[in-house]
Amino acid sequence: MQVQSGIEQKLLTAFSPVRLEVINESGNHNVPQGSESHFKVVIVAAAFTGQTLVAKHRAVNEVLAAELAGPVHALSIHAHTPEQWTARGGEIPDSPLCRGGSKA
Repeated sequence: MQVQSGIEQKLLTAFSPVRLEVINESGNHNVPQGSESHFKVVIVAAAFTGQTLVAKHRAVNEVLAAELAGPVHALSIHAHTPEQWTARGGEIPDSPLCRGGSKA
C-alpha cells in the first residue's frame, strides 16, 4: 500500500479535501497479485470551485505526476466541489469491468 498511501498524502496536502477515497483497483486487472498500478480517486474539495472538469483532472494529474510516470498505469479521477458532490447524492460510480486490454 505504499503507492496508495503516497497518493492519499499528496492529494490531502494539495487540496485539503472534505472527502478523499483512493481505491486500488489493480486486482480487477491482469496484473500480479499485490500490484498498485490501477487506481480510482474520488476527491471532493472546495479548491475545485470554478474549475472545469478538465482543469480539475489536470490539477490532480499534476500533483501525481511522479506516480503517473512510474508505478501507476491507470488513474480514474472523480473530482467534485462539495456542492457538486451533494447534488450527485455522494455516490461513487462503479468502474467498468476490465476487458483485458490487448488480450481481448
